[in-house]
Amino acid sequence: MQKPNSLSPGFAAFVPPVLVVLAVAAAYSNSFSGPFVLDDLPSIAANPSIRGWETALSTPVQSSTHGRPLLNLSFALNYAVSGQSVWSYHLLNLIIHAGCALVLYGIVRRTLQALAHPDAAALAAWSALVWAVHPLATGAVTYTVQRAESLMGLFMLLTVYCLARSARGDSRHGSIFGLLSVGCCFLGMATKEVMAVAPAIALLYDRTFIAGSFGAALRLRWRLYCGFAAGWLLLAALVVSTHGRGGTAGFGSGVSVWAYGLTQLHAIVHYLRLCFYPHPLVFYYGSGVITEASSVLPETILVAGLLGATIWALLKSPGLGFLGVTFFLILAPSSSFMPVATETMAEHRMYLPLIPVVVLAVLGIRRWLGPRDLWLLAPLAACLVGATFCRNRSYGSALRLWGDTVADAPGNPWAHNNLGCELDSVPGRSGEAMAQYEIALRLKPDHAEAHYNLANDLRLIPGRMDEAIVHYEAAVRSNPSFPKAQNNLASALLGIPGRVEEAIAHYQDAVRLNPGYAEAHFNLGNAWLKVPGRESDAIAEYREALRIRPNYPEVHNSLGRILADNPATVPDAVEQFQRAIQINPGYAEARYNLGTVWSGIAERRDDAVIQLREAIRLRPDYAEARNNLGNLWAVTPGHWADAIAEYRRALEIRPDYAEGHYNLAVALLRQPGNEDEAKAQLQAYLKLAPDNEDARRLLESLKGPATVSGAKDKIGGRKESVQEND
Repeated sequence: MQKPNSLSPGFAAFVPPVLVVLAVAAAYSNSFSGPFVLDDLPSIAANPSIRGWETALSTPVQSSTHGRPLLNLSFALNYAVSGQSVWSYHLLNLIIHAGCALVLYGIVRRTLQALAHPDAAALAAWSALVWAVHPLATGAVTYTVQRAESLMGLFMLLTVYCLARSARGDSRHGSIFGLLSVGCCFLGMATKEVMAVAPAIALLYDRTFIAGSFGAALRLRWRLYCGFAAGWLLLAALVVSTHGRGGTAGFGSGVSVWAYGLTQLHAIVHYLRLCFYPHPLVFYYGSGVITEASSVLPETILVAGLLGATIWALLKSPGLGFLGVTFFLILAPSSSFMPVATETMAEHRMYLPLIPVVVLAVLGIRRWLGPRDLWLLAPLAACLVGATFCRNRSYGSALRLWGDTVADAPGNPWAHNNLGCELDSVPGRSGEAMAQYEIALRLKPDHAEAHYNLANDLRLIPGRMDEAIVHYEAAVRSNPSFPKAQNNLASALLGIPGRVEEAIAHYQDAVRLNPGYAEAHFNLGNAWLKVPGRESDAIAEYREALRIRPNYPEVHNSLGRILADNPATVPDAVEQFQRAIQINPGYAEARYNLGTVWSGIAERRDDAVIQLREAIRLRPDYAEARNNLGNLWAVTPGHWADAIAEYRRALEIRPDYAEGHYNLAVALLRQPGNEDEAKAQLQAYLKLAPDNEDARRLLESLKGPATVSGAKDKIGGRKESVQEND
């Protein structure tokens, strides 16, 4: 008979997983508002492929989802739920992490039960709990885009779990679990490249805990392992399609194998330290490498010793050997000799390797304390929950995250540069941002991004364009394959007399490096307009920019300007201006240009008035629009006073507006008694345009009363032409 206060076995088995999930929820309860940062921006915020199911598996090149279609699909799911709002992305990350913890609990419990361990459930629960709330995992859970690591981790754990359920013969659905194991293996391959080691880990698990030898495992489950191996074909196809992840990974990434290997010796020891003392945690370590072998001699000895101990344990104590081999195998794709140029160290890579460390530590504590004192792990778990909660505060804003990174790693030039970028986004803090860029350049003089960002700030300061150009040129020297630096250098050079050809060359480099760079095509088109006879080249660049980005109002406006100069293409120009206004109804320049074109068409003058008035409403200081509206009123019966009023307002806005002075003079001469003011306006005009003989003759004609009527016959407003964007 069951005691009144005892728990049923079923309920007791249900408690540990629930406690693990509750602890995970508590540790990450403050992580739901963290903004998109760093790789989140190109992979999520600026990733057009996640905005529709038809493109959800088409991963963009310049993003962390490239070659990882399932990861991209998961972001598409989030976009369908919450758009750019971050909460659903963090929620799904947390669900994935909790799922990993539950699968880990199942693997450890079943493995220890198969070994007849008396405390299998308790050890499994503590292992899953400590791992799930460890702050080292925040890099793969709270940093949104590193779902790549946690989602791949879930599929790797499920591959092993389903293998165990299939192979032990304790399930009536062994064949189903076998198929699920292969399916999870394939899904992991479509999530992240580290999944390549999953078949090896599955085989090693089988050999260690089920079959007893590699031969027996392959003989008994050869079909299963053929399925795992087929997953490598999918992974190979995905890896080939990325072309070295855009040159950022692999042997062609620009980082030597030797330097990267030395760096990883330091990284592995650093990761192990963080397992036991997770402070300070650094969000981004950058792309620095170690080139001197002598500087990592202690780490080399330690890692070699650990590898030796792992091999010994694999032979003498297979269970412990499995934990050691798993640690090194999972780290191998990113922390051995295969360079990852953009991030040579990263804490999220320890998401799965942390598991064997935690399991080994829990087993050691159990052996040291005994089964009855395992509850002493509760204070440790509580401390880890608190540490994870505190770590998640750093992710609450990008500015705080980079500020904490700089505080914890003051010698990290990449962190200083990125902190500068965040400071630049806060009004009034560009000076602090520039100071951070300068620190980054002191630490790393060839830091292309810091040169580029500093130049972007300098060009906005009057009188410092020359310094900006120096830094743009330094950015291009440090990284010739930096299309944005090429584009901005060209824009800076374009404003300097005699340097148009240099500017065009840099724009051409920008579009060569990134053919899909619509802004560079647009800017190259603008540059061609400064070269006589190259209007056709400008039109070609504008059309290419619109092919890439059809909803680019500035390009529609600029293309319309060129087309408006040819009477045969005026209808096409009107269409371009209308398209620009459709995309951006508040685009004053496009409305001005459309109104200016229509003002020359008698039957569209009413529409022209509407467009010019709207341009003025959007920009009350738009002197050219007021001038052209005045010209329209001047030819509209009963509106001559309105014409004079618009000319006067144009001159209040711009006292040096030559055409406004001339047109006001002409308008004043329509009525007797305004000759003196008209003379004053013509004199003001001639000071600004002294070579205009028509104005000079008109002024001379006003010297005597008898000539005034003749002068009136010559009256006509001067219209401003269509305009480029301000």
